[in-house]
Amino acid sequence: MEMQNRQSLTPLAEAAVGMIQDGSVVGLGSGHTVAPVIELLGRRVRDGLRIRGIPTSQATADLATRLGIPLVSWDDVETIDVTLDGADEIAPNFDLIKGLGGALVREKIVAAASRRLVIVVGSEKLVSALGERGVLPVEVVPFGLACCRRRLTDLGYPAAPRQSGGQLFVTDNGNFVLDCQTPVLRDPPKLEQLVRSIPGVVCTGLFLGMAHTILVDHEGQIELRQRESS
Repeated sequence: MEMQNRQSLTPLAEAAVGMIQDGSVVGLGSGHTVAPVIELLGRRVRDGLRIRGIPTSQATADLATRLGIPLVSWDDVETIDVTLDGADEIAPNFDLIKGLGGALVREKIVAAASRRLVIVVGSEKLVSALGERGVLPVEVVPFGLACCRRRLTDLGYPAAPRQSGGQLFVTDNGNFVLDCQTPVLRDPPKLEQLVRSIPGVVCTGLFLGMAHTILVDHEGQIELRQRESS
């Protein structure tokens, strides 16, 4: 617990939680980078901050419940004020690749419903163009696993089913994830459209035009980046 308390006081967590106003509906992201943010948010709730959370994974829901963060469903709210989440790659135009944690579908649903998507990352996640780190997750229905894998490989993106503990990784939605090998992506919107057109594909890890704010941790120094309004 002492280690978790130290993590929750990191400058990155402080900067992220500082963007949450009393009374907000907050999207709660998934992954190791966001966990300390949620820990600190739980502390603020215990100190009197009034929020309602929408979790992007069962793991996040379990953590938020343990911390005393009130959770609601889509039956209770229509939009989200602010979502705090991580990313696996961030391009200079704020486009993202997400999904290495396996929660890409719910993360994209929450991001799309958010008035403001705040991404918290370490500086190693910054890339000059999407695809530099070589992996694009794609969630597919179980029945279409082999078919989707062949189609993606034929398109030039060799795909391997994600494994966990020697077995196929299963998402919270009961689906599988194909991790596609990628070169640098020259036209992410075209690729998104192409992959989404494959029957059996549920979602890709391309989050294009969705992030509004980026908080980057440069060894304890926090850089704030804001996307210009169109």
